[in-house]
Amino acid sequence: MHTETERCIRAVQSKDARFDGWFFTAVRTTGIYCRPSCPVVAPKPENMTFLPSAAACQQAGFRACKRCRPDATPGSPEWNHRADLVARAMRLIGDGVVDREGVPGLAVRLGYSTRQVERQLQAELGAGPLALARSQRAQTARLLIETTALPMAEIAFAAGFASIRTFNETVREVFALTPGELRTRAAGRRAEAAAPGVLSLRLPFRAPLNPDNLFGHLAATAVPGVEEWRDGAYRRTLRLPYGHGVVSLSPRPDHIACRLALTDQRDLTVAISRCRRMLDLDADPVAVDAQLSSDELLAPLVAKAPGRRVPRTVDEAEFAVRAVLGQQVSTAAARTHAGRLVLAHGDRIDDPEGGLTHLFPDPRTLAGLDPETLAMPRTRRATLLNLVRRLADGSLQLGVETDWNEARARLAALPGFGPWTIEVIAMRALGDPDAFLPGDLGVRKAAQGLGLPATPAALTARAAAWQPWRAYAVQYLWATDDHPINVLPV
Repeated sequence: MHTETERCIRAVQSKDARFDGWFFTAVRTTGIYCRPSCPVVAPKPENMTFLPSAAACQQAGFRACKRCRPDATPGSPEWNHRADLVARAMRLIGDGVVDREGVPGLAVRLGYSTRQVERQLQAELGAGPLALARSQRAQTARLLIETTALPMAEIAFAAGFASIRTFNETVREVFALTPGELRTRAAGRRAEAAAPGVLSLRLPFRAPLNPDNLFGHLAATAVPGVEEWRDGAYRRTLRLPYGHGVVSLSPRPDHIACRLALTDQRDLTVAISRCRRMLDLDADPVAVDAQLSSDELLAPLVAKAPGRRVPRTVDEAEFAVRAVLGQQVSTAAARTHAGRLVLAHGDRIDDPEGGLTHLFPDPRTLAGLDPETLAMPRTRRATLLNLVRRLADGSLQLGVETDWNEARARLAALPGFGPWTIEVIAMRALGDPDAFLPGDLGVRKAAQGLGLPATPAALTARAAAWQPWRAYAVQYLWATDDHPINVLPV
């Protein structure tokens, strides 16, 4: 979008927050870059230049605006509805892969050469993977500086910097303030009081956001010991690269309140990225709802409760296992099966603030379990064990870097994986916004009630007009029922 100059100028002049994260405004006369909705007086059009990423702005020598804090915008929706090289690379960078494995590790995961990855990122985003990762480290550092009392040396290494000197130089260059000055400025505006060892953050999103089905689904399907709804917040355990954590997420009118307890602060960036992905916070609800509203039968549903998101996951392999456990059983039965698996094979953790007790078991652990201990039909046992063994040995990949259509093909080749299981994994684990469940009982019931075709083939044909947002259409169709997944718990 940053190449559409007139459109960008109109967004800046109207301070339209819908475009925050889509592009950044760099002002040549001040050397500062802003989000489109920056509250200061809009600069003259001839002094603006538009860039596709914060990293590109920083690489061009611009500093972040101290007023609108452009590095704290929602991420670009582009990385949500695309599965090409650049989109998959951005999801991996957001998951901290460059910090942990370097650019060569990023390229290996994507199946391209380092040179190809660098060239394509530079061409589309104006910055290579190192610059994009550096920009992310700066944002992580600022979060820790402003929301914790950690010593600066600990923050530097937790944010992924190789040295304190690099940390100091980067913070000064990006924010035009020293780390100490950033902390002083933030002293009067901390997000929320937090217990010792707990980080309290605000996760921004593009309005509107309807929390009912988003949090209702997560709460209604919560696996005992791993997830819970407590005191107006969805809480769950997180398995992370350097350790584990517990997150608490509460909907607010203009943000999601996030409280994170981590065993290793280096996991902060990854934890935030996975929580944002689970809550679909980088979606563009205006574009989604406009497309779905073009269907006269869906339009009333969208008008009644705009901004529905697709509830996703923090762990793709975990969700795939849970999808198999939920085949042809009720939500309550699926929770029971998953809870037994967690109790028998999950790693125990301590949760001083609530009732969380375990991490969901990883595929390597589950690959060695005795099938006779699984209280389910023999065919489903075989399906589950085949899945976890493929995940454990790496022959099946279900990460943020996964090509959606390739993953569908690999899942379809496994015994026991029909269209419903494949599409629900594509929707909630892989994040494909166009995943569709025409054979789902709830979808068919809703379609019939609205006067839409009720057979899978006919509904799929009608839903072609909803592309590329059919996963969101499913949320609106599901919401016509009184199932607990559609109600925000009290």
